[in-house]
Amino acid sequence: MSQNNDNAHSYLGFDCADLSSSDAYDLLNHLVAPRPIALVSTLSVDGIPNLAPFSYFMAGGLNPPSIAFSPTTNRHGQFKDTLQNIQATGEFTINVVSQGMQDRVNIASLDFDSSVSEWEQAGFIPASTTKVRPARVAESLMAMECRLFQLVSHGEGANAANYVIGEVLYFHIAKQLMVNGKIDPTQVQYISRMGGNWYDRVSADSMFELARPQLDS
Repeated sequence: MSQNNDNAHSYLGFDCADLSSSDAYDLLNHLVAPRPIALVSTLSVDGIPNLAPFSYFMAGGLNPPSIAFSPTTNRHGQFKDTLQNIQATGEFTINVVSQGMQDRVNIASLDFDSSVSEWEQAGFIPASTTKVRPARVAESLMAMECRLFQLVSHGEGANAANYVIGEVLYFHIAKQLMVNGKIDPTQVQYISRMGGNWYDRVSADSMFELARPQLDS
């Protein structure tokens, strides 16, 4: 750890080469926040459903629409059920987490045996999909059906990254969110992940609009 004084703030510096995995995890999760939560639905090759949340999640591009999320390896350095299922089938569904879902999402995050359905444990209801086999979550206001494009692994052992890059094939949007043909974000009440055990709820009162500036032509 080092100290430096730049601009108006005094800083502590942390060299990643000197940090434990848990210390780096704590810092990273506070710096990259808030993070949207991908509640990912998959099926094993034997048709066993799996449902698990991941906050290492982002949009990718638009041509075609794509997303990426990272189900890190578990504490034993093994692939989680979600990743194994996606590798085997190439399909998954991502469900958006809104207020009221957080406690059941937390239950779905537990490390259940692969033979156990997180759907039943967490009490979520499966809903039909159009282009992929894994169900979507009926309680979720928005969902995306996805096909695996590429898997990129980075690191080894416990907590190593596995970037799942997926192409979005189909969107499901609750009718109540649509106003004049567009999604009204103030009605979603997104739940996001922070550092530690902290979460955030995006309410209409906390949101603001800011138009992107235009360069003079």
